[in-house]
Amino acid sequence: MVSADDSGDGEDEPDDNLRSFGETVKASRKRAGLTQEQLAPLVGYSVQYVGSVEQGRRHPSQKFVNKTDAALNAHGVIIIAARQLSRRRGLATWFRRWAELEEGAVILNTYESRSVPGLLQTEAYARALVDDVLPPPTPDEVESRITARLKRQQLLHRTPYTVFSFIIDEAVILRQTGGPEVTRELIDHLLGCGQLPNVDLQIMPLVSPQHAGLGGPFRLLETQDHEWMGYSEGQQSGRVLTDPKDVSLLHLRYAKLRIQALNPADSRALLMRLRGSL
Repeated sequence: MVSADDSGDGEDEPDDNLRSFGETVKASRKRAGLTQEQLAPLVGYSVQYVGSVEQGRRHPSQKFVNKTDAALNAHGVIIIAARQLSRRRGLATWFRRWAELEEGAVILNTYESRSVPGLLQTEAYARALVDDVLPPPTPDEVESRITARLKRQQLLHRTPYTVFSFIIDEAVILRQTGGPEVTRELIDHLLGCGQLPNVDLQIMPLVSPQHAGLGGPFRLLETQDHEWMGYSEGQQSGRVLTDPKDVSLLHLRYAKLRIQALNPADSRALLMRLRGSL
């Protein structure tokens, strides 16, 4: 199972921002004295498209936003409303709160055993993951998920630096998601990310008689107010953990994983060997 962060699955559920935007379009349309059937040909979209936007079930294209604002003589109101839409398009609804917390984190620790974390994925690897999502996403959904993934990666390079620690199971690389060529590019990218001054990348060997992460992937972060939070995820769900006991348990497991995994230098050597074997 691929995490919501990595697959982008579940994004297209309605949210408050989309509903609010839809209500703005609907109010502007009614003020202009038009029906959905009359507006659709003016903006070059189907009646069904207009209805889906107004109901908050579809993220509008920029073309739709611009044409609708002009057709309804909304004086920029619809364009401004579109800017307020959730920046989390392409992320699963249950992951969005954690994604927001990530942006304010000073430390972010991630253990992953299913797929390479979204912050470290290449575009080709991300597309291979999205292609495996069931039911298959539409082309627009694919692009929104890839765009969201790549945009989040700006956190790695933002200053002042967030300090990142990643521990990834070797099996994730050996799986060769997307095929050998995608995996070679992915390994090169991981090697590059591991050289960043604010990133520690460790690999948990395939043969690991002692493994503190058998309970599944999880994440930890420290906020700018020096509060720690955790995150765990299952099928179609994710939980931000704030209870001190839960967070303390994750700290204990992550500390053990850092000891059990290969150190960054040995992890780099392993990745180079894996790349040479492809």
